[in-house]
Amino acid sequence: MTEFDAGRAQLSLGTDAARNLATTTKTVPQMQEISSRWLLRMLPWVQVSGGAYRVNRRLSYTVGDGRVSFTTVGTDVQVVPAELRELPSLRDFDDPDVLQALSTRFTQREFAAGEVLVQSGRPADEVVIIAHGKVNKVGTGPYGDETVLAVFAGGDHFGSETLVAEGGDWEFTVRAITSGTAMILSREAFHQVAEQSEVLQTHLRQVRAAPRGPQNKYGEAAIETAAGHVGEPDLPGTFVDYELAPREYELSVAQTVLRVHSRVADLYNDPMNQVEQQLRLTIEALRERQEHEMINNPEFGLLHSADLKQRIHTRSGPPTPDDLDELLSRRRKTRMFLAHPHAIAAFGRECNRRGLYPLGVEINGNMVPAWRGVPIFSCNKIPVTGSRTTSIIALRTGEEDQGVVGLHQTGIPDEYQPSLSVRFMGIDEKAIISYLVSAYYSVAVLVPDALGILEDVELGH
Repeated sequence: MTEFDAGRAQLSLGTDAARNLATTTKTVPQMQEISSRWLLRMLPWVQVSGGAYRVNRRLSYTVGDGRVSFTTVGTDVQVVPAELRELPSLRDFDDPDVLQALSTRFTQREFAAGEVLVQSGRPADEVVIIAHGKVNKVGTGPYGDETVLAVFAGGDHFGSETLVAEGGDWEFTVRAITSGTAMILSREAFHQVAEQSEVLQTHLRQVRAAPRGPQNKYGEAAIETAAGHVGEPDLPGTFVDYELAPREYELSVAQTVLRVHSRVADLYNDPMNQVEQQLRLTIEALRERQEHEMINNPEFGLLHSADLKQRIHTRSGPPTPDDLDELLSRRRKTRMFLAHPHAIAAFGRECNRRGLYPLGVEINGNMVPAWRGVPIFSCNKIPVTGSRTTSIIALRTGEEDQGVVGLHQTGIPDEYQPSLSVRFMGIDEKAIISYLVSAYYSVAVLVPDALGILEDVELGH
């Protein structure tokens, strides 16, 4: 600034002073936590008037097909004894001493990528549990070429039938995709424990003699029918058997107490109502927590509700079009995928690598990436592990299609939004007004193939 400029007199009102007389244009309070919440928006919601939702199914004979857990101390891996009940031959066996003895008989085996764990045609005389790493179950195709039948990863097992059946050979080969650790229990070691336990011997005799009715390929009790006959043959009689203890989903709740000082609520409401803005942001946070629970809750969350047969692993690490095709093939009428934004980006890279450019679909005015016409919705509630792996969820939705449904109850007292209430709790001696904000919800899977998960999706490639 020159001396001439500094000496000039001010000819008009300055902006700093003028602002004292002006009205500031303000936004409502902003919040970074708000996400698209596609699961809450796209899931069909069922009214649960009684607070619980019972899913009745046909009787299923499929048991003992879960995954086994481990403990590690340094490089030593130990099978959790109670987890051995996930093996079909040990289902419902609850003697802790015998299970402990069996767990100590497992031997730890490290394997490298490309190593063969079991060979087709060799004697099948052991049960193998994958503690860490990933392996391919390989069979022979109709033209003599190798075919990948399944992918096994942490907690998966094979060969458990050798514990109760004598003789037999492996009908498949298991080859490692990555390095890892397997826990192996030989038939000989199992029988050594069984010879010292009358309780285990009795259990095994019951397993071998247990009657199991005819079943379909899904493990459900079969419905006998006749077709293609002529004349007057005797037609089969049948009935549809139901599960005796169907699962019930009780509505879960997310709650908080919103506190607003009466002075703030009385005096500072122009141009925006303070209580309404406080409620708006609180409800947004509750809805975010609701979606998180519907995906991650260990009791009813989608990541914990998928049947083992509907959990598959990537063939090579990152999510490829082949992996999503495999996920699609496990169910009819897949309505949507849910994936972390990083997983969507990783899938896009794999498509680019193959020269594929899948078209998106328009959903409620938004362009959403898709595969085979099935939209892939972004969901940041799906966790990403420290090793940069995540999961992709596939859903068939709606009661009419025996899919996945959201559960809520509308018409509750002091309802502010569907299945969400804001209840006045009073004013304390410090003149603070309290409101109890509650959201009620759950999610149910009507049949196992309505929900599928692609696991161990690598993001680092």
